[in-house]
Amino acid sequence: MNALWEPTVAGDIRLPHRLVMAPMTRGRSTPEGVPTELNAEYYAQRASNALLITEGTQPSPDGQGYLLTPGVHSAEQVAGWRKVTDAVHAADGRIVVQLMHVGRIAHPGNTPHGRQPVAPSAVRPAGVMFTASGPQEMPRPRALSTAEVTATVEEFRRAAASAVAAGADGVEIHGANGYLVHQFLSSNANERTDRYGGSLAHRIRFAVEVATAVADEIGAGRTAIRLSPGNPYNDIREDDTHELYPELVRALAPLDLAYLHLLHSGDEQLLDTLRGLWPNTLILNRAGADLRVRAQDIAEGRADVVSVGTLALANPDLVDRVRSGAPLNSPDPATFYSGGETGYTDYRTHGHA
Repeated sequence: MNALWEPTVAGDIRLPHRLVMAPMTRGRSTPEGVPTELNAEYYAQRASNALLITEGTQPSPDGQGYLLTPGVHSAEQVAGWRKVTDAVHAADGRIVVQLMHVGRIAHPGNTPHGRQPVAPSAVRPAGVMFTASGPQEMPRPRALSTAEVTATVEEFRRAAASAVAAGADGVEIHGANGYLVHQFLSSNANERTDRYGGSLAHRIRFAVEVATAVADEIGAGRTAIRLSPGNPYNDIREDDTHELYPELVRALAPLDLAYLHLLHSGDEQLLDTLRGLWPNTLILNRAGADLRVRAQDIAEGRADVVSVGTLALANPDLVDRVRSGAPLNSPDPATFYSGGETGYTDYRTHGHA
């Protein structure tokens, strides 16, 4: 486990150790997408993690898919995030805002303008979306025009600037889990015939343009991206994962981003390939793995830093518990996405159970 505790850097962000909190949707912002004092308390409680990666945060009204998720595109939202970042920094923590445009994984009832979802192509995803009136089938999205794709890149740019203005140490672009950036990469969600669809070079274009725009706006050393190769979540299909992701990582590498965050689903050959192609810090989220296995990934060079999700959710003092060998709290899935303080800020620290 010693590999976890060596200091390192992720671009311009200095990390005191190598255990990071992964992004997790929690559904506890206001209906207007404004972070609250409760959100500030939640993140500050977990500031001993080397880095906090926030829940997915919409860069525009069109980017919202779920109820009570935060945005970073209005003055009120920026002011709300300032409360969060100030609280984290006061607790000697570091925090980046994850920019998440959900694309087609949305329902008009969950957005402030009630509009049809937008996506690379007008392909309806399988599945349902929870709304205030109960589960609803997700509707067929509207395909973005070529000009609108360019405008969406600019939305990411402006949101990144707003996140930094709110005090964030950087941003992580959500290119994983079946949301908009991932939809452009996908062979079933992207049926475009313009410069954003078809060949690998075209399908990766949106991801690279977003990363380039954000890095140009706030600096490459404060810009990161998360990818989930081969992840079928949210009705995504990838027929060419071993060709697609090396091409994407080769295109991203010259941008000199702070880090690449990989959600690893078990393809060790692809992980080794991407590790070899990525020149900077690589954060690995090996879902479900024991912490000792994750530490071994660092020790053996597969990752520089590791991220954990529900372990950090349920253990605000996770770092102290792991270092001391103290038992861990178990997360309560019933409160992951709702419940106010319950299952959010009321997990006990060690010695106060």
